[in-house]
Amino acid sequence: MRIALDGRYIQDHFPGIGRYTYEIARWLPVLAPEAEFLLLRDPCAPNSRFALDEILALPNVGELHVEATPFALRQQWAIAPVLRRNGVALYHSPYYLMPYALPCKTVATIHDLIPLRFPRSLPNPRMAPVYKALIRLCARRADHLIADSASALADLEERGLVAPTGGTRIYLGVEPRFRPQPPEQVARYRQTAGLARPYALYLGINKPHKNLPALLRAWAQLPAPLRDAHALVLAGAQDARYAEGPALADALGLGESVRFLGGVQEADLPLLYAGATCFVFPSLYEGFGLPILEAMACGAPVACSSVSSMPEVAGDAALLFDPAREGEIAAALTDLLTDEPLRRRLAQAGQARARQFTWERTAAETLSVYRRLLGTG
Repeated sequence: MRIALDGRYIQDHFPGIGRYTYEIARWLPVLAPEAEFLLLRDPCAPNSRFALDEILALPNVGELHVEATPFALRQQWAIAPVLRRNGVALYHSPYYLMPYALPCKTVATIHDLIPLRFPRSLPNPRMAPVYKALIRLCARRADHLIADSASALADLEERGLVAPTGGTRIYLGVEPRFRPQPPEQVARYRQTAGLARPYALYLGINKPHKNLPALLRAWAQLPAPLRDAHALVLAGAQDARYAEGPALADALGLGESVRFLGGVQEADLPLLYAGATCFVFPSLYEGFGLPILEAMACGAPVACSSVSSMPEVAGDAALLFDPAREGEIAAALTDLLTDEPLRRRLAQAGQARARQFTWERTAAETLSVYRRLLGTG
């Protein structure tokens, strides 16, 4: 087998997709030493925090260079000849932006349908029809689709987005660095970050489907003494188009009980999770919901939405609430902040749950898809 994995997404511009691509690129060559893996790269792309030296040093890994970004029209005619010259039997795109006419078997991963369901969350909402058309084209031209959850796969099928050989649900994994942290390191981080009070944590971007206004209104429903004793920490990258959070917090009179932490260094994420009294994730829609598992792996008890993929990911290791009902969010927060035995039980169940999701398993199940398409397994 000679397989090309589109590694152009392994860059900081694609944080979640970059992580997914990087992790399967690390594991696939180890799991299939008899196969040859070619990492498609753009030599003009900016440097990334993802270090590829270890992957490229493996004896069954090579590189294919194409000077075209995933957004460039040029990729539609520049990549196919490279794959043909190098005898590639299968190409895997980790995103729906891909060359759509290729001389080999093709697999595409569609992580979610946000462009179809929440077009306001796109970088340019006016481009929503284009994104929708590209998703449909991807589903039509790829031989097989991979989705991150059964919920995401059902979304594809309900909209008629089915590849010729169908689709496969393959869960994502949790990196080993997400685990309970030494208390003294957590204490130092909290002091440095100015997190003196016990805190309920949300981590993620502030786009509309993340439902943060509902979380703030739910926090306002908590009894004042409970809010005074705790902080609601909202961490993660911020999209300036949706900057109403601080103004809403002020209008609700939440004062210092809400902290907008902004972006967090990758190295600090396990400490932030581990230091939280609880983790809350009120999203309206997720293709997977990886922060739920990362928080669980770090020992934080979790409350999350009961819609789309989130109950599938959380299992019975989290409190579930209807994200459209702010009273349910407030009740879940109150339970977690006031019930220590409940927190201990959920923390233990969450760690056990998170251990079931590994990137090795993600890569192994992906490899099974390759082998079925190529008739070698």
